[in-house]
Amino acid sequence: MRKPPEIPSASLADIAFLLLIFFLTTSSMDTDIGLERRLPPLAPDVEQDDAPPIKERNVFIVLVNKDNQLLVEGEWLQIGQLREKAKEFLENPNDSENLPEKEIKEVDFFGEMPITKGVISLQNDLGTQYGVYLEVQNELVGAVNELRNELAMSKFGKPLAMLTKEQQDAIREIYPQRISEAEPKRVGVK
Repeated sequence: MRKPPEIPSASLADIAFLLLIFFLTTSSMDTDIGLERRLPPLAPDVEQDDAPPIKERNVFIVLVNKDNQLLVEGEWLQIGQLREKAKEFLENPNDSENLPEKEIKEVDFFGEMPITKGVISLQNDLGTQYGVYLEVQNELVGAVNELRNELAMSKFGKPLAMLTKEQQDAIREIYPQRISEAEPKRVGVK
């Protein structure tokens, strides 16, 4: 009786290693989703008491509770309504007394322009779903981006992304992205 031939296994480890490398390089890895935020530079050692207080009319308050409901400036809103409300606040087209003040500044390409002093304040509950938090963030950032894009189209006839860096910087100066995120709290829990 003959013995069955043996399969050489010396190169089996090499083949397994090559397969592992192949699958690692060709497969995609899940990446975490996050928000791109640039933190302000560290302030010099200046006492906080010297800073002027922010007027209530210059703050757009957005609260998200544990049930993922939005309270915007004391009014219950759906997430889909938030962008327009934020745009109206930042733009203040009729210089309304209950919307943010504006100050006149010299801006490249535009001359003297009214710049909003408005700040968007976002605070959520610890029980807020992360997806809802991201949707609210996207709507607020989207409001600023839409205002910038509308201004770019009316002034230069091109979307913001197609402008030169200097032109983009001028538009960003007119519509700064000032979104303040307060520390999450547990609201309504005993």
